[in-house]
Amino acid sequence: MAEEHYYTQTPTTAHDEHTWSFPLFDRTFTFTTDAGVFSKQTVDFGTRVMLEAFNQDIPMGKILDLGAGYGPVAISLATQMPDREFDAAEINERALALVLKNAAKNGVGARVEGIQTDRYQNIHDKYAAILTNPPVRAGKQIVTDMIAGAVDHLVAGGTLTVVLQKKQGAPSAKKLMEETFGNVAVIAKNKGYYILESIYDGHANA
Repeated sequence: MAEEHYYTQTPTTAHDEHTWSFPLFDRTFTFTTDAGVFSKQTVDFGTRVMLEAFNQDIPMGKILDLGAGYGPVAISLATQMPDREFDAAEINERALALVLKNAAKNGVGARVEGIQTDRYQNIHDKYAAILTNPPVRAGKQIVTDMIAGAVDHLVAGGTLTVVLQKKQGAPSAKKLMEETFGNVAVIAKNKGYYILESIYDGHANA
């Protein structure tokens, strides 16, 4: 039997819930995690670098956390951007249940909605920003789809922000974002993690 990963739709690993606290931005959050979800013991370093680098000066509209895990991106940004609504998208049903539990626990449950989806399959809106820490272990095609598909789900002026390690595909992702959007910038680098940002000009997918 193949090893079960955090991008499995319905994990069968025995539940092992833990609740812990973690500081992000200017406050301490409480997260419950479980076996079978990504980075269950801490908010991973790449996600933290992405959150710190994310440019909140974006058009009006909802924000999509694609591959949300148990929700640290959507939940922490919801506290920083009180006028925004967030969609937290996950293939992993166990992680998605945790997103909703954690959003409520941290006081932003009314503004964080969960979507069970494989990549953009069940996503129909357009967003002011999409953030993703893509599951590199799921394979290059899934990461490629998460990046290239963003162009169909952004409003004009909306941004795609991606975190990847250099050794796990950041250079090729940077090239793909340039080809897809006509622009890309490295907005942060830290310990091998690259934060890449592209801006949708309204025409890139024509």
